[in-house]
Amino acid sequence: MSGGGEPPSGGIRRRHSSHYDDEELPAPAQAEDNAAPPATYTIEPPRRSATDPLEVAPLSQSTAVDSPSRPSISRLSTDAAPRVRFSTDVERHAPGQKSRPGTAGGPIDELAQVGRSAAPKKRPGTPDLTVDTREAPVGGGSTVLGQGTARSPPALSPESSRNAGNNTPLSPNSRSRGYSLRSALFRKNIYGQRSPVAEGLELEETSGSSHRRASSRTGSGDYDGSGKSDDTIVTVSPAHVGFTSESAGVGKAKLGKGPIALPNYDTWLQTKERRSGIMKIVRQYQERARKLILRIQDIPPSKDGRHIDLDVTRKERLTDERTSQTYTSNWIRSTRYSAWNFFPRQLFAQFSKLANFYFLCVSILQMIPGLSTTGTYTTIVPLLFFVGISMAKEGYDDLRRYRLDKAENNREAQVLLPQSRPASARRFTDEENISSSAEALSWGPKKWQDINVGDIVKLERDDAAPADLVILHTNGENGVAYVETMALDGETNLKSKQTTASLSKAIEQQGDISTCDAKFVVEDPNMDLYSFEGRVTLDAKTAPLTTNEIIFRGSILRNTPDVVGMVIYSGEECRIRMNANKNPRIKAPSLQFVVNRIVIIIVIFVVLLALFNTVAYQIWKNNVEDNLWYLNDVSVSFFPNFTSFIIMFNTMIPLSLYVSLEIVKLAQMWFLHGDIDMYDPVSDTPCEPRTSTINEELGQISYIFSDKTGTLTDNSMKFRKLSVAGAAWLHDADLEATQKKRLLHKKRSKGKEKKVVRKSVRSARDVRTPVESTTPALEAIEKPEGEEAESKWQSNARRSKSQPELRTGDMLRYIQRKPHTPFSRKARLFLLSLALCHTCLPEVQEDGKTHFMASSPDELALVQAAQDMGFLVINRDVHTITLKLIPNGTEGEPAFETYEILDVIEFSSKRKRMSIILRFPDGRICIFCKGADSIVMQRLRLATLANKKMVEIERRASKRKSMEAQAAIARKSEQLERKSSVAGRRSMGMGQAARASITLGRASASFNRASIGGIGRASTGGRSLQKRDEVDQWLRERENDFEIQSIEENTPLQTPRQSGLDRFSMALSEARSSMQMEDMEDMVDEGLASDEGAVIERCFQHINDFATEGLRTLLYGYRFLDEDQYAIWKKGYLEATTSLVDRARLIEEAGDLIEQELELVGATAIEDKLQHGVPEAIDKLRRARIKMWMLTGDKRETAINIGHSCRLIKDYSSVTVLDHETGEVEQSIGAAILAINGSKVAHSVVVIDGQTLAQINEVEALKLLFYDLAILADSVICCRASPAQKASLVKNIRKRVKKSITLAIGDGANDIAMIQEAHVGIGITGKEGLQAARTSDYSIAQFRFLTKLLLVHGRWNYIRTCKYTVGTFWKEMLFYLTQALYQRWVGYTGTSLYESWSLSMFNTLFTSLPVIFMGVFEKDLSASTLLAVPELYTKGQRNGGFNFKVYLGWMFMASSEAMVIYFVMLGLYGQALFTEDNSIYALGSLTFTSCVILINAKMQLFELHFISITALIALILSIGGWFLWNLILSTTYNPQSKVYYVRDTFLTSFGRSGTWWLSLILILTACTILELGVASLCSTFLTTDEDVFQSLEKDPLVKRRFEEAAADELQQGWDRKTNKNRDQEMRVRKVVDDIQKKEEERREGEVREILRNRASDGGDDGGVAIRVETETEREDLDEMFSSRYGRVRQERM
Repeated sequence: MSGGGEPPSGGIRRRHSSHYDDEELPAPAQAEDNAAPPATYTIEPPRRSATDPLEVAPLSQSTAVDSPSRPSISRLSTDAAPRVRFSTDVERHAPGQKSRPGTAGGPIDELAQVGRSAAPKKRPGTPDLTVDTREAPVGGGSTVLGQGTARSPPALSPESSRNAGNNTPLSPNSRSRGYSLRSALFRKNIYGQRSPVAEGLELEETSGSSHRRASSRTGSGDYDGSGKSDDTIVTVSPAHVGFTSESAGVGKAKLGKGPIALPNYDTWLQTKERRSGIMKIVRQYQERARKLILRIQDIPPSKDGRHIDLDVTRKERLTDERTSQTYTSNWIRSTRYSAWNFFPRQLFAQFSKLANFYFLCVSILQMIPGLSTTGTYTTIVPLLFFVGISMAKEGYDDLRRYRLDKAENNREAQVLLPQSRPASARRFTDEENISSSAEALSWGPKKWQDINVGDIVKLERDDAAPADLVILHTNGENGVAYVETMALDGETNLKSKQTTASLSKAIEQQGDISTCDAKFVVEDPNMDLYSFEGRVTLDAKTAPLTTNEIIFRGSILRNTPDVVGMVIYSGEECRIRMNANKNPRIKAPSLQFVVNRIVIIIVIFVVLLALFNTVAYQIWKNNVEDNLWYLNDVSVSFFPNFTSFIIMFNTMIPLSLYVSLEIVKLAQMWFLHGDIDMYDPVSDTPCEPRTSTINEELGQISYIFSDKTGTLTDNSMKFRKLSVAGAAWLHDADLEATQKKRLLHKKRSKGKEKKVVRKSVRSARDVRTPVESTTPALEAIEKPEGEEAESKWQSNARRSKSQPELRTGDMLRYIQRKPHTPFSRKARLFLLSLALCHTCLPEVQEDGKTHFMASSPDELALVQAAQDMGFLVINRDVHTITLKLIPNGTEGEPAFETYEILDVIEFSSKRKRMSIILRFPDGRICIFCKGADSIVMQRLRLATLANKKMVEIERRASKRKSMEAQAAIARKSEQLERKSSVAGRRSMGMGQAARASITLGRASASFNRASIGGIGRASTGGRSLQKRDEVDQWLRERENDFEIQSIEENTPLQTPRQSGLDRFSMALSEARSSMQMEDMEDMVDEGLASDEGAVIERCFQHINDFATEGLRTLLYGYRFLDEDQYAIWKKGYLEATTSLVDRARLIEEAGDLIEQELELVGATAIEDKLQHGVPEAIDKLRRARIKMWMLTGDKRETAINIGHSCRLIKDYSSVTVLDHETGEVEQSIGAAILAINGSKVAHSVVVIDGQTLAQINEVEALKLLFYDLAILADSVICCRASPAQKASLVKNIRKRVKKSITLAIGDGANDIAMIQEAHVGIGITGKEGLQAARTSDYSIAQFRFLTKLLLVHGRWNYIRTCKYTVGTFWKEMLFYLTQALYQRWVGYTGTSLYESWSLSMFNTLFTSLPVIFMGVFEKDLSASTLLAVPELYTKGQRNGGFNFKVYLGWMFMASSEAMVIYFVMLGLYGQALFTEDNSIYALGSLTFTSCVILINAKMQLFELHFISITALIALILSIGGWFLWNLILSTTYNPQSKVYYVRDTFLTSFGRSGTWWLSLILILTACTILELGVASLCSTFLTTDEDVFQSLEKDPLVKRRFEEAAADELQQGWDRKTNKNRDQEMRVRKVVDDIQKKEEERREGEVREILRNRASDGGDDGGVAIRVETETEREDLDEMFSSRYGRVRQERM
């Protein structure tokens, strides 16, 4: 222990509470200049009666370490050793200030007043609040509310604490790696408590200013304290006092703009900035030019805000003083183009494709008379046509966006029509005048686009706000309106909004609006969604406006009859539109930039080739042409000759490159849309691609930026677990009782392969599930006979953690059987607290079911869980709650109980709890309190014991996490160092980071050369099974890499269980839902339920377990009150609720008085339900080296909780929390970077909030440092982020990480900006609407579909596009090099080897289909392999499909094959003495034919891995089309042509020559041998990942193993095929059944006729048709008739 003791070593994990946990911790007071005098808060203490029994009770219970030697958290070490320290690890108190809080009436020290002369003027209605921001003297006393001066121990001086830090458990040498946010918040609540009065001081709420600005303000003024006893003066000292003398400015809430606290980094950065000064100036000019082109004008700020008066008579639009024009209209636009900028922007975009620009230059040269040898308009016309098609497609896409904007702009809202103001401005006092005034208000519909600033709008329930409104009046209960802001910030909790106190008194009815003379002043439009500054003046009294009085556009009114508000911002000045991306960039694929560089190379090559031929012609002209008499006066000058050669070779860059590519991408879009595996049957939504431009980028993604609500989560909360009386129970009533059958393999025809059954080769996921083989290809999950199903719920955070669970159904049966035991009494009280402690309102639907209106989905889940367990709320009004109880099960008689509501102390972000005080039916008064476990724990009667037990639990958990982290680091190092060898001689290298691929190591799968080579043969028997086992072991290592088994602590209390449970471990391991009654007595330990200490320990252990499983926890407490106690407290609470000054603070103080000495009821765990398959999808994306970021507007605790659930945060992750309120942001960033670079972190996660990010962005040095950390981290979570901040993060990563492709995915309007900013935007068609899907590039219904979209279709599209592009360049180089080689034999005169018509059809008719079909149908690996081995995805990230190396390889082959074709043609046919026809056309036709056949064969046979019927179609159409073309030319060509003798030559001349055909065969044979030889050498000596897995796919057992690993993603496609067969069988069976039914009816008719005849013969008219005297005879008759004529029915004739 140093400095008075340390808390136990080990990290303390942050529990994730429900919505009662909030990241908005009280900000520490900030240090200003040391010379500044202290400021003081003058606060009136609450009045108390002299007989108040609560006065002697402390405001909060003592901690577990009340003794003078109690542990304290010493300052962290500042030694040079790098350590990742979380910003919340630094305590808010300086050493020596952690004295125990006492009552509010204790002695206090007086402090000096602030001596500033220019103090801000006090706003009316707010108290005088001044803050002492001066540093407290080191070692001196500090004033704590309710206590005297607390002296610091001498051992805690700055020097001693700094030196002692080396020996503390928190030092770098011993600090546990799993240390997370939870530890800091837990210690803060235990050791760093302050008086509730101090906690309630939130300057920004009382002044109406934003959080960011309020933290640096000090207020002074006079506070009218007449009639009050005495004032309380509070000193708030900075958190960094006593840490180090150099860190005096560290703890500022507002990060400074000067040099950061890392001097070396800052010096390096300044040097770098000086060097880049010129570029900075250039960028400034570029920004000015951009604003000029896009007509972006910077509007100056107003003097003192926007002034808007409430005037019902206004008819004219208000004027904006900033622009001297009317305020902007409410018309919004999300289109990319307007009518005036569409053509300029699109022309720029189209000709930014270098090939288009190149063809534009060539077409200009062509149109110069006398230069072109190929025509005048042969280039410009198709170029304009193709460019026009591309522009039309973009225009159509934008037209759809315009129509959607038009639909929103034309929505209607109820607006108050202008009317005359009453003659008297006084308020109506009698009911008649009020009603008449209300009737006088005239509301009318008005389109959203016509609404203006100052208009008064009426919203009814479920209406969306058309603009930003300030609330004037609401008919909600207690004047509160509830709005849903999911579209703005992604939060599912309803926000409570209400008007100011002055307005609520002035406007009691809607009619009072016409007489109200309020004047509003609001801030200028900005993007901040989480703060608002403004004021309203009424009757010379001014009140502040905050976000509590504002409804932003996009919010939806819920659970409130109506709201009346006035428009303060409209159109593009609304908050949500300010956060939108106004000028979204035009997206272009990154592959296009590589193609542009290749095009530049080809252009240079064409120019050099033309220059070479031109110079060679001049030499030939001087040496040869001048001596030839028949060439006199035909010489061509240099420039025309040079131009003609450029035009001749210009098609080395084919014009059809982009046109055919568009065809390829359209076909790829069709495949995406038609994929059944990405179809959601629930919402009937397929994958909808909205652009084809960036299809290939789906295969190159490196970063994914995801929203949380509606994207990862399902927007639903489910009550999952509870802890009561020392026992944990699983609530699975909402889960499906049966498991759906699941195919594990693709359906195959019987007898195709030999069935091999091996249990040892199943994946780890399937081993735990009983599987029964039904067919050779069909395996389904079924329950074995005689056994119950396994537990239907499993933690997403820790899939591998399997432990016995008791179920709530069993608990209810136990309570019904033994209702009077201690456990049963506590359990019933716990269920009663669930049903009573909430603010939900029940609504009975038409079908008789009860639904609830709740402000929070957490509360709704709790109330529904109470309903499931027999405690149903059937009625609630202002004063009572009526419950329907089912004590004896669903079959018993229900009981009804009514509880009187005395008071409700509502939840707030500061209190983090809510309480309700009720009167039981028996007259007793009880308070129920629920909230964050760290808060409620301090208010327990046994808080000291609870704190002690919690410290022990956290120590054990931290030890386990540290060991897990060490194991993970060791495993990662082993995988990186393991060398994979093929036959022990070469490394596959697939595990190395440089190639970002897979390692086939010795311990995993040793795929030697012999095995790879032998895979193509029939691989059955032992060798095939061995290979399957190797692949299975290799896959298991990677599948389980994210589920490292927990290292259990050697303590019996690690997971407490009830006594006697070991004897039933077998039954519980199966988690049986039904248990024998005789077993229940042993499973519920009644002795434990009576031991309060043991119950507390078990409860907090369960809370720790719940949090580890990613659940949101709440703690419940209760206390019965005496009538006197309640009466005294009620008096003070009533004064607080009616106070006109500081009402919120006084209510919090009064609530804290009664929420003491609570008894523990239990704990709950709520699951924020993820979408199906989200954790598994994230795991596979992580294996594909894709980094996942979560950007959400939700609060920090919720974001971290979801991070655990979806496995973004592992249990052993090192979480770095950056918080500007705690300070030391740059130190935390620097330490985290050092730890990551030093390989000391197993898995790193950075958590940052929007306010901290905003302040980091203001300091350029800190901004660069933050992004360095963000790029290194495994995951980043940004909470409380505005849409603009989301887009900014995406933009910065897109620009800073070179060659990275970003993807943004979201479902709400708040995600549109980042979707437009990312390279690829994915929209989720979720519950937040279709705004994101409409503006996205691709839309899907579920996040899990992203796996197949990227890993399969993305990779296929990338490979297809790359092969198409490089194949196109190859065929052009092959074809035109033969043309260039021919120039040597014609004197470099530009004579073409090919006939002009054939030349013009080369790219269109004869070689287009092969490359197009390859770009459409190529599948280098099957879908199951790509999903089973996500590591194969990295090829696109590495640009392995198309780069300069790949291009040069293909060009080498093109050059080699061009020389083979030309010289073989020339040597064997052209210069042969026995050649019948060696004219130019015959030679050219032979060369042309060889090129066409070789191009088709290479594209469809040599390079295509997935060969199908389409390859045959392409070969027949292309090669057959060429020969058909020759026949047509031979019969129709002009016989007068003197250059090319075409007429009848193919039919009668060279076409009948055996030499010509033999030469063709030899040319193709030589080229084929060259192709196959080079391919064999590459696969042997340059083996790629694709070669390995293509070989493995040929083995049936390995193929089935891949299908098992990909079964979840491919299930729907397999089901579809299986269902087709099943449907066909059902149709056949139905036909057979119909035939049998008709035959049976026919036989029954015959029997009736026989019986009727018998009855008529017997003379029994009207009697029974059949009379059988004995039972035996009746049975015999029925049996006889049934066997011959069907079943006989007894009826009257």
